[in-house]
Amino acid sequence: MLAKEIGAADRSSKPMGIGQDGVALLTVMMIMLILTVLGIAAITTTGLENRMAGFTRTGEEAATAADSCLGVGANLIRQALIPLNSLGIPAPFLANAVPPGPVPVTNAVILHDEIYGRDASGISTKNSADTATGAPNLVLPVNGLTVNGDIDYLYNENTTGTGGAITNTYRITCVASNVASGSTSSVTAVFACTLTPGSTECSKKF
Repeated sequence: MLAKEIGAADRSSKPMGIGQDGVALLTVMMIMLILTVLGIAAITTTGLENRMAGFTRTGEEAATAADSCLGVGANLIRQALIPLNSLGIPAPFLANAVPPGPVPVTNAVILHDEIYGRDASGISTKNSADTATGAPNLVLPVNGLTVNGDIDYLYNENTTGTGGAITNTYRITCVASNVASGSTSSVTAVFACTLTPGSTECSKKF
């Protein structure tokens, strides 16, 4: 009986929880590691989302700038086809005008010939091989972007039932570039410009 009591006393006197401090420390470290990983993942995801949003916004701005170039090109064609301007691009559209216009002075004669579909010698300039990124017919700064445009005369046709009116069809290509981000946006549209005595109207075909 005495031996049992002594054994029981020995067992009860042994310290409990040996190694529990180490287990608790390891648990805390594991929790901290998990929280750190989750925090890094959240920061990384937020950064990627911000970058994607920035790219989307920049792309939308470039597309809007390129679209505005189409309108400028169509208006320029309409103005250039007025008989009063048959000898050259209207002065307000030239880059040396005040305020500056979208047509580089060095490209004015070339653009005029392309709009009329022939040069001074009568040689056809339809479907010209020049491009918006090579020797642009139009150069516009729009909201910090550089927009280059190209106008090409495609073909013409007589419009029946309109008193002998002639419709010229043009392709306008505009490329907007963001130098800072390196992003670009290009749009192309085809316009039909109908010439009637006393007026010229241009409308987008597609």
